Amino acid sequence: MKNGIRNGLLAGALILFGGQSFAQTEIVNRDPIINEMVQEVSADSIESYVRKLSSFGTRHTLSSQTDPDRGIGAAGNYILSKFQEWAKESDGRLNPELDYFTLKADGRRVTEDIQVFNVVATLNGTDPDDDRVLIVSGHMDSRASSVMDPEIDAPGANDDGSGTAAVMEMVRVMSKKSYPHKIIFMTVTGEEQGLLGARHMAEKAKAENWNLVAMLNNDMIGNSNSSGSNINDNTQVRIFSEGVPSVETEREEALRKQLSLENDGVSRQLARYSKEIGERYVDQLQVKLIYRNDRFLRGGDHTPFAQNGYAAIRFCEMNENYNYQHQNVTLRLGKVIGDLPEFVDYEYIRKITGMNVSVLANLAKAPPAPIRAGINIRLENSTTLSWEEPENNKPKGYYVLMRETDQSMWQRKFYVEGTSVTLPYSKDNYLFAVQSVSASGHESLPVIPLPTR
Repeated sequence: MKNGIRNGLLAGALILFGGQSFAQTEIVNRDPIINEMVQEVSADSIESYVRKLSSFGTRHTLSSQTDPDRGIGAAGNYILSKFQEWAKESDGRLNPELDYFTLKADGRRVTEDIQVFNVVATLNGTDPDDDRVLIVSGHMDSRASSVMDPEIDAPGANDDGSGTAAVMEMVRVMSKKSYPHKIIFMTVTGEEQGLLGARHMAEKAKAENWNLVAMLNNDMIGNSNSSGSNINDNTQVRIFSEGVPSVETEREEALRKQLSLENDGVSRQLARYSKEIGERYVDQLQVKLIYRNDRFLRGGDHTPFAQNGYAAIRFCEMNENYNYQHQNVTLRLGKVIGDLPEFVDYEYIRKITGMNVSVLANLAKAPPAPIRAGINIRLENSTTLSWEEPENNKPKGYYVLMRETDQSMWQRKFYVEGTSVTLPYSKDNYLFAVQSVSASGHESLPVIPLPTR
C-alpha cells in the first residue's frame, strides 16, 4: 500500500469492518528534518558546556550573583550569553532573558528572602492563533554534601550540568528552525533548595493560563557507570512519570477508578509518546518507563508541573553513581569523589539530548489533539469511538491506539480520516486512545476517550 501520509507512515493491509475502512500502521519513518536535527547534536559541544559550567566552582543557588568568575551569577550569565549568540540565527524568534523572582525564607533551605533567576530562552511560534506551549528544562544550580553550603566547590558536572548542557544544545540546534507554537527552553535555579525555580515557572504557567502541552525535565543524564554494581551501560535511559494525577476532582477520581485508568494520566501518556518517538530517532538507546513520578522518595523539577495538572516527565540516567553526586570533591580510599567533568559520559548525553529534540520537534509540528473523544458504552463485542476536530491546525487524520490492559505500550495503531470508527475489538479487553496526525506524519499526544451514549 502507498504511503498514506507524506513523509510519515507506511500503512499495512486495509481492514474493512461495518462499512468503514481504516488502515493498521506497521512502520513509521523518520522525518528527515527532525532526523537532521537529531544528528546535529554534538557530544563535543555538550562537553564544552559541561566543562565551562563546572569551571565556576559552585553554582549553589545561594552563591554569589556578582562575582564574574564564580557562583550562580557567573554561570547564569554564561548560559544567557550562549542563548543570545544562538538567537542571532533564529530570525528574531528566540528571546533569551533572566527571569527574576524572589525566594522567601522557609526556615529550611532558604535562610533569608533573596532574589534569584532562571535563564529562559523562548522560541516563538509562527502561527499567532496557536497558543500551545512546550517546556524543556534542566537545573543549573549545584550542591556538595551540605545543601546549605554556598561556598564549597560544587562543580555539578552531571547534577545537573548534564541536563543544563542538554537544554543549551537543544537551543543551538532547534532555534534555527521554525514551529507553529512556542517552545520554552529553561535552566532553573533552586532545585536543590526544594524545586523552587521550577515551582515558580509552574505557578506562573497556571496563573497566566498557559496552554502547556508538555514539560520535559532533564536531570542527571550523564552517568553511565553505576556505583556498587559497577554496571557500565549508556544504551538505556529512564523516564519517570506519575500514573494517578496529582490533581483530580472527585468526579475525575471516580471515573478513573471506574475505567481502570491508573496508568493513563497525562504524564504517563507523554512518557509513552517519548519512548516511541525517542527510540524511532535515536539509535542504540532504549527507553525504560518507570512507573513512579521520580526515584524512590526523591523528586525533580517536573513535579511542580505535574502538581499543577500538566503533563510532565523526567529523563534520568539508568544507573546512578552516588560517589559522583551530592559529594564534596575529595579523595576517599585512594579514589576521587565528586561530581567532576571527567566522570561524565558525553556520548550518553548526546543520545538523550537527541531524544529530547525528536520529542519536542514532533510535538511542535503536530496538530492539536482531538477534543471530546468518546467511547460508546453499548454492550457489544466491538468498540465505537468518536471525537471532534481541534479548532485550529486541522489534522490530516487520526490514529486510534489500542493495547491490552496489562501492556505498558500501545500495541496497534489504526489510521482513520474521519472522526469516528468501529473496531472489532471489545472494550472489555482493551484500552483505547486517539491522536491527531498532520499531513507530514507528526502525532499529537494521545487522548483517552470517555464513556458516551
